[in-house]
Amino acid sequence: MTFQLGARTDEPLSPRAPTRVIPVGGGKGGVGKTFLVANLAAALARDGYRVAAVDGDLEGANLHTFLGVPRPRTSLADFVAQREDDLPKLLLETPIDNLQLIAATASNLATPQPSRTRRVRLVRELRRIEADFVFVDLGAGTHPAVMDYFMIGEEGVVVITPEPTSVENAYAFLRAAFYRRLRLAMVSHNVRSIVTLAMDERNERGIRTPMDLLREVQAIDSNEGARFVETMRAFRPRVIVNEVRTADDIKLGFSIASVCRKYFGIDAEYLGYVNHDEAARRSVRARRPIVASHPRSDASIYIARIARKLAAARPPPAPAATPV
Repeated sequence: MTFQLGARTDEPLSPRAPTRVIPVGGGKGGVGKTFLVANLAAALARDGYRVAAVDGDLEGANLHTFLGVPRPRTSLADFVAQREDDLPKLLLETPIDNLQLIAATASNLATPQPSRTRRVRLVRELRRIEADFVFVDLGAGTHPAVMDYFMIGEEGVVVITPEPTSVENAYAFLRAAFYRRLRLAMVSHNVRSIVTLAMDERNERGIRTPMDLLREVQAIDSNEGARFVETMRAFRPRVIVNEVRTADDIKLGFSIASVCRKYFGIDAEYLGYVNHDEAARRSVRARRPIVASHPRSDASIYIARIARKLAAARPPPAPAATPV
């Protein structure tokens, strides 16, 4: 059965438009990353865009369940194990028009994460998928693989819930992502060493924030200091607050953006929020995106609003650095 989500068929889609890869992560599990990936992808598919959803959580794959694909016949694990080198061949149809899936089931429990070389290949292959949008559902934490996927493009999204643990882990996630991006951008070996040192929050030089690190880098090499500032300006993560219940919860996104600007020197964009909605739980049990099962629910309305904001955003001029 195909979910008819009112896809527009009267407007041609440009096959020459570059694929926009949007990784979705967060500091901890249970904040609703997979729920939002499934529903943002479904909402954009409903609006006539070609969308692919990729499950990047090889150790906790369940995006296929959210999209109603019961037994994926292929998986990202096949790419990791080098059983398949052509990533687009792993795309599966879903019950939703215009939306395809690369699942992450049946991974090798001994070595679920791809090697560094394989991650580089994966990043390149994701850009080859013929779609307007490719969403990548990341695993929790700050594993190097997660950070590399988050740096695929300039459109990374961080999902947060109004809980102290979620906020704390989100800051750690953003800090780790920025430092990893920065280390790749720096040319000087000495500066790279300082960045690596700064990744230890208890380092002996007292570097606690990116602004502290910037001062250290400028003292070593003014050219690298300029490159540091350029990298900082280019790092513009987006924030979504999920499971909102109060007005203070709504304000959390603005507070996070303010803290990132003041203490990290990073401009984070608050994309929007999604209300707590019991219909969300029912949609998960039904294995259907809430935008399909309960299109008039509060959560569906706010998800659609965020999806439209993503679609309207100007895509970045160039991809970020490829992990090495």
